[in-house]
Amino acid sequence: MSRQFVFDESRCVACGACVTACMDQNDLYPANGDLPFRRCETKEERSGSEVHMTYLSVGCTHCEDAPCISACPCGCLYKDEETGFTLYDNDACVNCGLCREACPYEAPVFPESSGKMEKCDGCIERIRHGLEPACVRVCPFDALKLV
Repeated sequence: MSRQFVFDESRCVACGACVTACMDQNDLYPANGDLPFRRCETKEERSGSEVHMTYLSVGCTHCEDAPCISACPCGCLYKDEETGFTLYDNDACVNCGLCREACPYEAPVFPESSGKMEKCDGCIERIRHGLEPACVRVCPFDALKLV
């Protein structure tokens, strides 16, 4: 069963709850140099004197044909057969950054503390226990879903 994150930008208000939940779930501390696996971005569109703001929650979507997997020369990234999530074993990571360059969402991150690639694992342990991913669970406007 392949699962992917789907984001509905029309429902997002950039509250940042998804980012905070992800950081909490993964014990990420930006003050220690950890990089979040999910980020909120603002897109501004102008039409004459009018400005329209769109908010985005950006992270790994666990693409069905994930370009990061084929870009990695070390074989660190792979598909989990049970969930379809794009997972990683970064023991062989050489910090080349090719996975991040190949990813349309720039989901792989390279924290200074380890120098090894890390990314969202879809909260796979939560999924295995019948729970939603942390970012999906806390989104107050249902902008994020796992399908």
